[in-house]
Amino acid sequence: MTVPSIQLHDGTSIPQLGFGVFQIDPADTAEAVTQALEVGYRHVDTAEMYGNEKEVGEALRSSAIARDEVYVTSKLNNGFHRPDDAERAFEKTLTDLGLDRIDLFLIHWPLPTRYDGDFVSTWRTMASFVEDGRAASVGVSNFQPAHLQRLVDETGVVPVINQVEVHPYFTNDDARAANAKHGVATEAWSPIAQGQVLDDSVITEIAEAKGRSTAQVTLRWHVERGDIVFPKSVNPGRMKENFEIFDFSLTDDEVARISGLDRGEDGRTGPNPDTFDYIPG
Repeated sequence: MTVPSIQLHDGTSIPQLGFGVFQIDPADTAEAVTQALEVGYRHVDTAEMYGNEKEVGEALRSSAIARDEVYVTSKLNNGFHRPDDAERAFEKTLTDLGLDRIDLFLIHWPLPTRYDGDFVSTWRTMASFVEDGRAASVGVSNFQPAHLQRLVDETGVVPVINQVEVHPYFTNDDARAANAKHGVATEAWSPIAQGQVLDDSVITEIAEAKGRSTAQVTLRWHVERGDIVFPKSVNPGRMKENFEIFDFSLTDDEVARISGLDRGEDGRTGPNPDTFDYIPG
């Protein structure tokens, strides 16, 4: 199974399908990542706040796969937006992952009600990681259209990626359109709405017609729309199932039917980025 790559505006590329480790216990992370790599995943998405960067690094080091064949993403912890703090946090991420260079580093949340509303200085610091060669690319996560526009207006440095909540019950079209306007790739977190969409009658009907699972159809819907996805599972069978989404396709009508399930803000499963202000203790 060959996973397509998405070309980013800085000249790099990222596998369209990856493996996410959100909410995987650190004790289980190394084994899960190892199994994912064995299935064929070559893109791993972690974050400082997940608490499992060291274990991701352990799996990478123990693998026989060459470092440049695995795309690694992590994200800045909410407590470290001040430039000096961001610098230290980034160095810790590299140390914990056991890398001297990361493929992609993201601001995890904009936190517009924290730090006097200043996420721009954080972004300038992030950009410096590319300038000095420690990051191949930098981007953002959970940035609303106005947040993204502010970064572009005030720095002229455009993120390569914006990782936002997207699934059939929350298509987040405004954020996706803003990303597209600036040439920013969209990564979809919570791609199956934490499992909520898997029993949906529309998706079930399409899945039965295709001889596929509802998870596969939902992930394929994301792929058809051009988004990058990284489903999470510690079950090897589900990892394999989630990986096998490139040998079938959906019709335009099927994509439209699934997109029609959008519930707007009522479909959001995670926090609203305009008000989310959590900083780990």
